[in-house]
Amino acid sequence: MMIFFLWVIWIWLLITVFIDLFRNKAMNGFKKALWVIFLIFLPLLGVLVYLIVHGDEMQQRQIDHAASVQHAQNQYIREVAATDTGADNASALTQLAQLHKDGALTDDEYAQEKAKVLNS
Repeated sequence: MMIFFLWVIWIWLLITVFIDLFRNKAMNGFKKALWVIFLIFLPLLGVLVYLIVHGDEMQQRQIDHAASVQHAQNQYIREVAATDTGADNASALTQLAQLHKDGALTDDEYAQEKAKVLNS
């Protein structure tokens, strides 16, 4: 059981190093190819050396990747939410009607703002 557990951890660590290696934009293709050869032919030594040399940078690349994924997701949500203008227009009109009813907007201001919302 322990050997299987260590084998799974080893595969996970090797995949993590390969993902980080190809995510590293500071390294050119030749250096990446050398690291791949090193990791394939001397995997234990290669992973240990890679972790020693690039261990601190791995965390920052992971954080940057997570931030870019979050930004892309937020952007997508904004785009999808913006396509539902009917609900936005209805809430804007409700808000304008409430402001007009409370006396915050005059009849002319209410008409102008209502026209803006309906034309958008």
